[in-house]
Amino acid sequence: QVQLVESGGGLVQPGGSLRLSCAASGSIISVGSMGWYSQVPGKERDLVATITSGGKPNYGDSMKGRFTISRNSAKNTVYLQMNSLRPEDTAVYYCNAEIREPLVLGDNIYWGHGTQVTVSS
Repeated sequence: QVQLVESGGGLVQPGGSLRLSCAASGSIISVGSMGWYSQVPGKERDLVATITSGGKPNYGDSMKGRFTISRNSAKNTVYLQMNSLRPEDTAVYYCNAEIREPLVLGDNIYWGHGTQVTVSS
């Protein structure tokens, strides 16, 4: 059974920083792209950033220049460094990953349960 567990969310003042982590564990052969998405109540999940297995990042438009995605492939972990946070960044942040499992054809997409980020003074 594969699990993605996020950590690092919390309450931060405007202009502050947070670093989110997401670790994949379980029966894993390999991990492909990993990513972060944000969601506020009543709205769809939005792309924050993704990173390929080779380390190539891709960012949503509103996050460019403020957020940095990285990964430690040896630990099956993806990170999101969030700087210059704004109240409008308040959301639940979810990570996902493309995972290849034993005895399973192709890759499955797994999601974490989310971590709350609140930006407020």
